[in-house]
Amino acid sequence: MQTMILSTGAAIPPIIKTNRDFAINQFFDKHQQPILDPPLEVTEKFEAITGIRERRYAPSDVMTSDLALDAARQAVDRAGIDPETLDFILVANNFGDVQKHTIQSDFLPAIAARVKHDLRIRNPECIVFDLVIGCPGWIQTMIQADLMIRCGEAKRGLVIGAETLSRVVDLHDRDSMIFADGAGAVLIEGQEVANGRGILAHKAVSHTLEEAYYLYLGRSNFPESDSRVRYIKMDGRKIYEYALSQVPKAMKAALDKSGRDISELKMIFIHQANEKMDEAIIKRFYKLYNMPEVPAGVVPMNIHELGNSSVATVPTLFHQVLDGAIPGHSLEAGDLIMFASVGAGMHINAMIYGM
Repeated sequence: MQTMILSTGAAIPPIIKTNRDFAINQFFDKHQQPILDPPLEVTEKFEAITGIRERRYAPSDVMTSDLALDAARQAVDRAGIDPETLDFILVANNFGDVQKHTIQSDFLPAIAARVKHDLRIRNPECIVFDLVIGCPGWIQTMIQADLMIRCGEAKRGLVIGAETLSRVVDLHDRDSMIFADGAGAVLIEGQEVANGRGILAHKAVSHTLEEAYYLYLGRSNFPESDSRVRYIKMDGRKIYEYALSQVPKAMKAALDKSGRDISELKMIFIHQANEKMDEAIIKRFYKLYNMPEVPAGVVPMNIHELGNSSVATVPTLFHQVLDGAIPGHSLEAGDLIMFASVGAGMHINAMIYGM
C-alpha cells in the first residue's frame, strides 16, 4: 500500500504587502536600540538577503481555519470525492486562529476540528487533530498520515498546512518582513500502485539541546512596548548556520532510504524561508553526492511574491507547480520529487515522492 496524492488546493490571501509598505515602520534591534539606517534602506537590504519582494496577508476577518478550509475544499472538489469518506483531517499550524489585533492563539477547538465542522462531515470516524512543530509541520503531518495509512488505520484523508503569521509579528523588528499568511492542502489515499510511486521514504530529526530557542516568542523591539505581549522572534544567524549544516544531511538520508539515485530527482520543494539560505542548502545537498553544480530547474520558488507562510509554503508551492503557475516548472507521471523543511524546535524533515 502506497500513499498517493490525489489532489491539491491552496489559499493565497488577497492582500499584497510590499517591502516598501514597511518603510513607514521605525525599526529597533533586539536590544531595543533604534536602527539608524533609513527604513527604506533596511527593506532594500532585506530583499537582497531573503529574495522577498512581497508577501500575502489575510483580511482582518479571515482566520487560519478559514484559509485551511478554502484549501481543503479545493482539494476535495478536485478529487471529486465525498468528504464523508475521509478517514482523517490533519492540520499543521503553529498559532491556531488569531483574531486581528489580539495576538492571542486560539486552539479551542483545533483547526482540524473547525475544518471538519465547516465541511459538514458527520462521520465520527473521521479523526482530526492539529500538529505543532514549526515550519516543517506540513511535511511532518504527511509523514504521520503515511504511517496511519501503511499500518491500516486509515485509507484517505486531508493534510493541510495553514498559518496567519501576520497576526504575530512585531512591526518594529526587521525579521517581521519575512512572514506571511496562506494555506496549502493535499488529499491523499492509500493505493496499490506500481513500484516507485507514492511516498517512498522520509526522514525527520530534532535538535533541541542548544537549538530549541532559535525561534521563540518575545517582547517587541519597541522600547515602550508592553512586556506582557509577545511576538515571534528568531536568531537568524544561528538558524542559517544550523540549516546549512543539518538539512542537507537529512535530505540525503531520505533519498538514500528510498533507494533512488540523485540523478533521478526532478524537483525539490524546499520550505520557502530565505532564498539565499535555500539555495545554499540545495548546493550543499548536491555536494554530498560529489556534484558541484545544482541541475537547472530543480528548485521552484515562490518566496519572492508570497514570503514565508511557514507550514503553508511547501504545499502551496507544490499546488502552484501542478497548476502551471510557476514558469519553467512542471511535473508528470514518473517524476521523482523531494519535499524538505526546517524550522522552530529545531526540526528538520524530508520526504521522497514518486509521481
